[in-house]
Amino acid sequence: MKGRLLWIVIVANLLVLLALVFVYPHLMVAPGALLPGHASLTTDCFACHAPLRGAASGRCVACHAIADIGLRTTKGDPRSGSAAPKVAFHQALVEQDCMACHTDHAGAKLTRHARKSFSHALLPVATRARCEACHTGPDNDLHRNLRGGCGQCHTPPAWKSATFDHTRHFLLDGDHDTTCATCHTGGDYGRYTCFGCHEHTPANVRRKHEKEDIRNFEHCAECHRSADGDPDGRRDRD
Repeated sequence: MKGRLLWIVIVANLLVLLALVFVYPHLMVAPGALLPGHASLTTDCFACHAPLRGAASGRCVACHAIADIGLRTTKGDPRSGSAAPKVAFHQALVEQDCMACHTDHAGAKLTRHARKSFSHALLPVATRARCEACHTGPDNDLHRNLRGGCGQCHTPPAWKSATFDHTRHFLLDGDHDTTCATCHTGGDYGRYTCFGCHEHTPANVRRKHEKEDIRNFEHCAECHRSADGDPDGRRDRD
């Protein structure tokens, strides 16, 4: 009899706790503070969470209309200033799963989950190619005069690790310390031409090379690795 009564008390307590979780979830569960923009929902857990299933994207878009994300606030006001993104890409995501990128509760330090990283794979191919629509290009000597797309040198998984040492291919010395567009025409940095300046015309280059019995001179950098040197790449000596 005592054992049965004990089980009844235990089950009754569990039912009471379960009921309290649903009635006062913000008091019974403490996952951490909400983001400032969601502070008004602190006591309304089910505005974002489906019972026993966690946060649901369908509840996010009840306030954040997909067509307005990045363009208007939840009150319908146009975004401006620093709050306005360069491109509203949410509308083009191939998968409308808010939790794939977004989290809210900061949580206690010991239980805090790392914020999920953004994946460019969620974007259509055409949007992925428009890096400059979301990213500001670096302001340095290498990038300042570039006009081609970022994808010629960078890919999203290796954005930070991309490096380029021009001296490995052609040393920009002498009269050849010029702008990128002189040799890389049309914004295509996968190709180059030496006929971008007045001195290296096809006729002048052909005449000089034919004197040395050189018939194939389409790929200049294969022989000339220095702008001020011999064909084998050595600098001219006095």
